[in-house]
Amino acid sequence: MTQAFRLTKGGLVDRSQTLEFRFDSAAFNGHGGDTLASALLANGVRLVGRSFKYHRPRGVFSAGSEEPNALVELRRGARQEPNTRATMAELFGGLDARSQNYRGSLKYDLLAVNDLLSPFLSAGFYYKTFMWPKSFWEKLYEPAIRAAAGLGRLSREPDPDAYDKGYLHCDILIIGAGPSGLSAALTAGRAGVRVILADEDFRVGGRLNAETLGVNYMAGSDWADAARAELAAMDNVRILTRTTVFGAYDHGIYGAIERQTDHLPHGSGKPRQVLWRIYTKRAIVCAGATERSIAFSDNDRPGVMLAGAVRAYANRFAVGTGASVAIFTNNDTGWRTASDLSAKGISIAAIIDTRETSPLAAPRGAAVVMGGRVTGTKGRHGVRSITLASGQTIECDCLAISGGWSPNVHLTCHQRGRPQWKEDIAAFTPGGDLPVGMRVAGAARGTFSLQNCLADGRETAVEILEKFGLNPPADDSLTADEEATSISAFWHVREGKGRAFVDLQNDVTVKDIRLSHQEGFRSVEHLKRYTTLGMATDQGRTANVLGLAILAQASGKSIPETGTTIFRPPYTPVAIGAIAGRSRGKEFRPVRKTPGHRWAEENGADFVESGLWMRAQWFSREGDTHWRQSCDREVQQTRASVGICDVTTLGKIDIQGRDAAEFVNRVYSNGFAKLPVGKCRYGLMLREDGLVMDDGTTARLGENHFVMTTTTANASTVFKHLEFCRQCLWPGLDVHLISVTEQWAQAAVAGPNARKLLEQLLDPDHDISSDAFPFMACGEITVCGGVPARLFRISFSGELAYEIAVPARYGNSLMATLMKAGEEFGATPYGVEALNVMRIEKGHATGSELNGQTSARDLGLGRMMSEKKDYIGRVLSQREHLAREDGLKLVGFKPVDTAQELKAGAHFIAKGKEMTTENDEGWMTSVAWSPNLQTSIGLGFIERGDSRIGETVIAADPLRDKSTEVEICSPHFVDPEGERLRG
Repeated sequence: MTQAFRLTKGGLVDRSQTLEFRFDSAAFNGHGGDTLASALLANGVRLVGRSFKYHRPRGVFSAGSEEPNALVELRRGARQEPNTRATMAELFGGLDARSQNYRGSLKYDLLAVNDLLSPFLSAGFYYKTFMWPKSFWEKLYEPAIRAAAGLGRLSREPDPDAYDKGYLHCDILIIGAGPSGLSAALTAGRAGVRVILADEDFRVGGRLNAETLGVNYMAGSDWADAARAELAAMDNVRILTRTTVFGAYDHGIYGAIERQTDHLPHGSGKPRQVLWRIYTKRAIVCAGATERSIAFSDNDRPGVMLAGAVRAYANRFAVGTGASVAIFTNNDTGWRTASDLSAKGISIAAIIDTRETSPLAAPRGAAVVMGGRVTGTKGRHGVRSITLASGQTIECDCLAISGGWSPNVHLTCHQRGRPQWKEDIAAFTPGGDLPVGMRVAGAARGTFSLQNCLADGRETAVEILEKFGLNPPADDSLTADEEATSISAFWHVREGKGRAFVDLQNDVTVKDIRLSHQEGFRSVEHLKRYTTLGMATDQGRTANVLGLAILAQASGKSIPETGTTIFRPPYTPVAIGAIAGRSRGKEFRPVRKTPGHRWAEENGADFVESGLWMRAQWFSREGDTHWRQSCDREVQQTRASVGICDVTTLGKIDIQGRDAAEFVNRVYSNGFAKLPVGKCRYGLMLREDGLVMDDGTTARLGENHFVMTTTTANASTVFKHLEFCRQCLWPGLDVHLISVTEQWAQAAVAGPNARKLLEQLLDPDHDISSDAFPFMACGEITVCGGVPARLFRISFSGELAYEIAVPARYGNSLMATLMKAGEEFGATPYGVEALNVMRIEKGHATGSELNGQTSARDLGLGRMMSEKKDYIGRVLSQREHLAREDGLKLVGFKPVDTAQELKAGAHFIAKGKEMTTENDEGWMTSVAWSPNLQTSIGLGFIERGDSRIGETVIAADPLRDKSTEVEICSPHFVDPEGERLRG
């Protein structure tokens, strides 16, 4: 509770605000403006977690989102959040955090035995367990690996927090609010363009908050505060702090996560996080740079930290990371850490520089070792001393390492951009192949001095403004303190007996990288996967370049010749809840109900989600004890008299224009150009690859007016396809499309008495006799005294049938009126189960057969592919494999033993042959119990099926340990001649 390592003055924390928090059940205090990491360090807590593979003790390593070690669990219960970087968790009163990834206690982790087994757990060990001995995998290796895998723990309870999504638009998106980002934002904002300035920190300024350098003769942090105040006062500027831009996508779209309430106790009433989709004309990446480590023996102990982080904790958070600090560096910024710490009264034990010449004056009392190297550390749960190559031992409780700085090029790679090596800074910088509209400024492109970063930000904004045709504001150049940034590349110390760690979170060592090269995994992509280098939550920010340099040395190549991996979204981990937003639970997607839904509820319907809709599955009646009783009754009553089904969910697309007939003719494989007005036609739609996309009926209501019907599941897909054809393929056609699925309620009326029932609703001047309104006729009518309606004589059941459509507002009363009029005929409502039975009895294909893998010939519809016209998919539908006469054909199947039940998904094997993939002849797509045939029936694809009618094969279902002998038959089980539907 004493904050023993809190400096007595300085820093940007609010000392007037004391916040109590808990870590591993112990109580501590921090201040407003602290992170969990800075508060723990202020209280002298150095051991915060265990490494992933070897369970070695780990402490805070960095001060930002690059943190590989200090991963903790926050909160309890349903709000428990694992694998949270303590360096990014903003402190608030009552915060409850726990260490993770250990058995027993953090200090005495039982799984630390893995450290002793490290010779057997080197790179690639996981893959090798697959190979030998083979019998060990299922019973020994896999259970052991799964039990030990993972870091934090999920609560296994539903997340009670709310998440949201939103859209933002701007002229310039500036990513990063450090010196270059603020400079660019001020220039753009003053010019009047719309600017969004996003930064992952809760305080703008970036490295300005961590340094003692000044801007315009004031402290850098004070200048950053003044810049924020000016920007906040501009109506054209939006500042998004606590916001990480995690991905760069096509067309100038960026993904960003704003953490709105992560820094507050729960119960604020706001969404926890918001996923922003940002549309911008230009983007400036000012994401800064990340400091690298140097690999040497036992370089992973708590207390070994990045020098820039040690400087940040002292300058920003007023925290000393140790009483006596040693510094190991190969560049000038390590010396700046020594200077800043000494000025705050922190003892500098030594400065060890791999270079031969001292660049700056050392603090008084600090030992300086030029050309030196650290070869090891001591202290199990925290550094106590370091050993140099000379054999000298230096007592210290913190070792600050600086191996140079790597520009944060991640966003520049998200569209396959390749970084390029820059020798003078020993780092990769953004390549020339940037996403369209993206520019990079400041340290993110390898410009490291403060003065140059400020100038680069302004100049980049000016260039963009000039491209917009705008005059930049008057020269407002900024002045800043000078700083030395020279470096001499040094990657790892070869001396030393212990393991030298490269990727701290995944326990990847120098030895692992050399082993990867030795075993032939020499590509950077193979190295990454073989060793797991850079595959942790930090995406290798502190490790990748170091690992690639070691691979280059092992290969005898330069770093540019060795190459680098590239990055993909997200830049930092994103909560799945944020990606889902409000789309979870009952709000996973909108619940769509047909206009007749209320009537169906009142009449005992059991509902099922079908496509995007809730549809009646069957209608239970008194005495029904099983759903199939309901279904069988509906099928039999429909075929015996009349049934009514709500088919509103079918996609309905209104197509109008002078070229409407030509348009429909081009998208369907069969002819529609000469379809008479007042007629419907069944149409088959192919994709460009020649496979079937959808089928349905299209009615011609006028010379230039068509109404296309699609399957329920493909309504949206087909509409998008038609819009693509209209806008991109044939923009010269005069045709207009609109989806009218929701505008019309539609019901199927099927059965021998369907006409008699409908005649009671039709107004007197409409004749629907078989002669006046034959099969496949359509027309606009009125019902019930002038209500506008459309009538289509089409049948999906194989019976005399019609589909009647009325404006959606009449949908509920339509169902009630139809049932009332059908009372004398014993009319029954039927659901999708009965609909499915009747369509299988008639051999009609639906989603199970139209699965995107079947051709028109497979479906027995080859005759519907016109040879007299062109249409979408015509050329590729003639491919040799799709045109094979001995290919798959859709046929019917019935069990030889009629008491046996068929199962969809079973595969067909010739009798007497082994159940192997080589002997697979096809599969069962749809099955149903037919109450008319009193047996199970099915549809399926089998090789040469149309020429094998009467043959018996085995329907093999090894997954369910079932095999059934079935007879191949016509897919038309009921009324094969079609006499009923034309009655």
